[in-house]
Amino acid sequence: MKGITKRFPGVLANDRIDLEIQPGKVHALLGENGAGKTTLMNILSGRYRPDDGEILVDHQRVRFHSPKDALQVGIGMVHQHFMLIPNQTVAENITLGMESPRFILRREKIEQDVERLSKAHGLSIDPRAYIYDLSLGQQQRVEILKLLYRNVEVLILDEPTAVLTPSEIEELSKTLKDLARSGKTILFITHKLEEVMEIADEITILRKGRVIAQTKTEEVESRRELARLMVGREVVLRVEKEPVIPGTTVLELRDCSGYGDRGHQAFQHITFAVRRGEILSIVGVAGNGQTELVEAIMGLRPLSSGQIILFGKPLQESTSLNMGEVGYIPEDRLGMGSIPSLTLVDNLILTSYPSFHRRGVFQREAAARKTEALLSRFHVVAPGIHATARQLSGGNLQKLILARELSKNPRLLIAEQPTHGLDIGATEEVWLELLKQRETAGILLVSGDLREVLSLSDRVGVIFRGRLMDILSVEDEDWISDIGPMMAGVKQERTR
Repeated sequence: MKGITKRFPGVLANDRIDLEIQPGKVHALLGENGAGKTTLMNILSGRYRPDDGEILVDHQRVRFHSPKDALQVGIGMVHQHFMLIPNQTVAENITLGMESPRFILRREKIEQDVERLSKAHGLSIDPRAYIYDLSLGQQQRVEILKLLYRNVEVLILDEPTAVLTPSEIEELSKTLKDLARSGKTILFITHKLEEVMEIADEITILRKGRVIAQTKTEEVESRRELARLMVGREVVLRVEKEPVIPGTTVLELRDCSGYGDRGHQAFQHITFAVRRGEILSIVGVAGNGQTELVEAIMGLRPLSSGQIILFGKPLQESTSLNMGEVGYIPEDRLGMGSIPSLTLVDNLILTSYPSFHRRGVFQREAAARKTEALLSRFHVVAPGIHATARQLSGGNLQKLILARELSKNPRLLIAEQPTHGLDIGATEEVWLELLKQRETAGILLVSGDLREVLSLSDRVGVIFRGRLMDILSVEDEDWISDIGPMMAGVKQERTR
């Protein structure tokens, strides 16, 4: 890629970027939120067109008008949010959109081909399985197999480990290394520096749309050096937790069960309590019932049995959800956490609209001042307060939602994957904000990031297939090593 430039309204996403990648290498792309990483990879995979610059494949200039054009020259991308059709099988998803077979679908032959391909690359998967029955780790294998089935030589992966268990991350790392040894080129975007040091051969770091460093991994002294290059300052990603004596119970679940959208049992017999002054984390791989559980707590999904008590009252009788006493950071930042077509001002007051009304008149100037202050405090990179939410990068949109909910100073904060997609500097800032909030509120943290959970939590509940495997105290170090296996459904029997 030579001199690649891409502009969006009010934002210069890529500024004359040069990037050269070699066959048989694993190349990591690092940078802060809004640095232009995903935009650059969307250009390389044919999803966006550059405003300036050129792409050369095997020294030949190419022009991509769509991802199909990129696939034809051997470049494909696995996006952060998988693009699979749930009610189709693995084999059907892998062959969907291909020109052959065109009229007659020889299902058995395709399933045999997919099975051979999956075994050859250590991506074992049943080609007859339906996508909705697969874990997110298995769905990611399907996405990779889609590209390998099309003989792709350059595989781009955007945040590939964000939804995986520790054991699945190990398996993916081995797969990527094996693919590179077979001659494939791997390009991956990540914020997890330990993975970069473990997997990558080469590293390119972007900041504010420009390349600021390109290096071989073996020449990097430490993860701390990478973090400093990414964000321009020293980042430790370690927080000191002040001891807080838990106070009154702000949320209690009593033997709660509920169903998912497809009528399946999403969670069952869940019992726990969250007290003011503590962070209780629910940790598990995405898709194990935690999303439906949070929706039930927020009154968005009915229980099939059990009871939810909010600030001492049954959820049905409580007015706290409407009074701003509960902060909610949803996992789905686009569909649930924001309205993409509204301005940043409107998005920031969505859950505190009444506080900007005086005698029936909306105080727009006050809302604008509040927005300016929050964007500055939470370092949200945006073209301006009147930009729309859809103009923000994923990480900056996440920071916008965090700013809105934390600024309400709620008595109970429910945070689903609060640092998902955030760079290491922003993650550190969010951790500090959550610990500050813990002094006056109870926090229910739902995350798949073990490092985050162990850094912030006072207690940890592990969820697998809708059941709480156990609730552990982080002070009990003998049990910490069991959390990873429990996320995969394996519980060691021990004497406490």
